[in-house]
Amino acid sequence: MSVQSSLRRVPLLGRLDPSAYVVYVGFLLIFAVFAVVLRDDGFLTTSNLLNIVQQTAPVTIMAIGMVYVLTAGEIDLSVGSVVAISALTAAVVMREHHWVLGVVAGLGAGAVIGLVNGTLVAYVRLPSFLVTLATMGLLAGVARWMTNLQSVPVTDATFTGLFGSGSLFGIPSLVIWTAVAVAIGHYVYRETRFGAHVLATGDNPRAARAAGIKVDRLRLKVLVLGSMCAALAGLLYLGRIQGARYTLGETDLLTVIAAVIVGGTRLTGGTGTVVGALVGSLLMGMLNNGLILMGLAVSEQMIVRGLIILAAVALTLREPQR
Repeated sequence: MSVQSSLRRVPLLGRLDPSAYVVYVGFLLIFAVFAVVLRDDGFLTTSNLLNIVQQTAPVTIMAIGMVYVLTAGEIDLSVGSVVAISALTAAVVMREHHWVLGVVAGLGAGAVIGLVNGTLVAYVRLPSFLVTLATMGLLAGVARWMTNLQSVPVTDATFTGLFGSGSLFGIPSLVIWTAVAVAIGHYVYRETRFGAHVLATGDNPRAARAAGIKVDRLRLKVLVLGSMCAALAGLLYLGRIQGARYTLGETDLLTVIAAVIVGGTRLTGGTGTVVGALVGSLLMGMLNNGLILMGLAVSEQMIVRGLIILAAVALTLREPQR
């Protein structure tokens, strides 16, 4: 008798899907390994653990938006380029105007990009993969053109304090942004009509239409949401490093998708979890931090990280036998 069939004989346990908890168990196991191996290298210090959360804050914010996009059955490959465009736009505006206008401009840039992507996907009926692949390259070129490959510094202390280097009651602002974003994202996803419609659309678009859900409008909304989250991530990068450059977010796309998929959101839509995306993001950050403290070369870090992600995906997303 298989373990799975045995579990079904036990009340409550039979209703649980073990694969849904692999990321949490894996996170604890990897954390325990690093805690033992790197106990003399400062891994468990409060400053290092807070540093992991702060470094992963932009990725976590983008991952929250990606949960909605993937759950609805779409994908957004342009988030990394949106990060750069939003950060550069905000930085350029703040050179001449108040920081609030810079924030509005940065978020506005993300909203406009999301509207363009969403309109092409929802109403022109183009595949989101191809649309966002095209805009990813287009926006990367625009980011390079905007400032002629030059960095744009930000010196406003209020902005950098709120969006990067500040703290409230001893808690770093990036940790607060992460906690607030996850709380709101989880509540909307699980407790509101919008979240239910996202799940229904990703699970079965035809049934969702029959139930009265405006599927096209919802696809537009999730792509705007995804771009807005990427724009906010760009502002967090801008606040932390106190400057913008066209390379911001350039390598984040694969990290974001890995965090979301490892966290339990399916590429095919209809299933997702914001909390899982948070754990997946922290897992990515913890791997980077731990492997660096171990002194591994960049190539070795990439190999180990890839093997761990592959194992996690195999355990959580393996297709059932037909």
